[in-house]
Amino acid sequence: MAIQRNTNDVDVLIVGAGIAGLSLASRLAGECRVALVEAEPSLAYHTSSRSAQQLIPSYGPPPVQELTRRTLGALRAAVDDDGRRLAWPSRFMLVGTGGDVAAEAHAGMRHLSPEEARALVPLLRDGAFEAAALDTDSVRTDAPALLAYHEGLARAGGVAIYPGSPVHTAQRVGDGWLVGAGTEGFHAACVVNAAGAWADDLAILFGVERLGLQPYRRTAALVSLSEALDPEMPMVAAADDTWYFRPDPAGALVSPSEAEPSRAEDAVPRPGDVERAIGLIREVADLPVSGIVRAWTGLRTSAADGVPVLGFDPEAPGFFWLAGQGGYGFQTSAAMAEDAAGQLLAGPEALRTGARPVSETERALDPHRLSVRR
Repeated sequence: MAIQRNTNDVDVLIVGAGIAGLSLASRLAGECRVALVEAEPSLAYHTSSRSAQQLIPSYGPPPVQELTRRTLGALRAAVDDDGRRLAWPSRFMLVGTGGDVAAEAHAGMRHLSPEEARALVPLLRDGAFEAAALDTDSVRTDAPALLAYHEGLARAGGVAIYPGSPVHTAQRVGDGWLVGAGTEGFHAACVVNAAGAWADDLAILFGVERLGLQPYRRTAALVSLSEALDPEMPMVAAADDTWYFRPDPAGALVSPSEAEPSRAEDAVPRPGDVERAIGLIREVADLPVSGIVRAWTGLRTSAADGVPVLGFDPEAPGFFWLAGQGGYGFQTSAAMAEDAAGQLLAGPEALRTGARPVSETERALDPHRLSVRR
């Protein structure tokens, strides 16, 4: 059993050091007293370290697209300490039957004939697909560099970060929370639930009703190739969501794009998942795979309506949800951090009284819509 040290007084305690928790910590740094705790011994161990690193403005429901637009605006201007960009243009293409492409292509994507698609991606097979659509506004990001960027800003702004510190006790005390995490104790005015696949489990530990957030598996692998791909080639995905691939310095990143319900766990690939994806890709494209470098599985956690959750819990004072980002974590991170910081700094009373205006996107993300208590 962990021996708890002296209690740390903070305004905001963030639980979870993935892209959501780290980006919020960097946004709040210098604004108030903040601590961030992470159960794993390293930061961003789970889903955030297993990102496909492609940010697609046309991907997701309208609230997600608006969050993505704002996030990409912030990321395009961001550079690391060495002056390297954290995001850069990288096109995205859908291919498949005419019906599937029409159903999945969003406004802003340019529809292509098979001949036009093959001119951009010559390894696509003639006659293997009926239609294509191209997103020229998508970007690629360096996920490890972006995570390190947020961590650096947070630490420089005075945020105390505690890896290897799982939350084990929580109690509502007066106008705040008394929380034990690892060997540390915290008294926090607000607790932010940025625990990803474990968000509902964390809520139960705090005596807060869960919101029905469901983790889903998504496997990917880096594969070596006998012939290198053009690094400027678009990422290509099946419009029926059965695979995708894109160039990578190791050769290519491939995925079966599965979305299978899972419990919250340290997920690993199942035998045959990657090989199945490679087989499906080869039905459409002559991808010259020579071996599998490494494979992994992440969990993308979603609410029932597919929209992320951001806001104070409807019944638990000072308990704040920042979860349910699904596959949109990186591409919504900056905007969600900005909105979460605005709500946290203003406090729940400002929202109730209307002292702080709430955007339509924030209303769409409000956890009130998901409460199982209604």
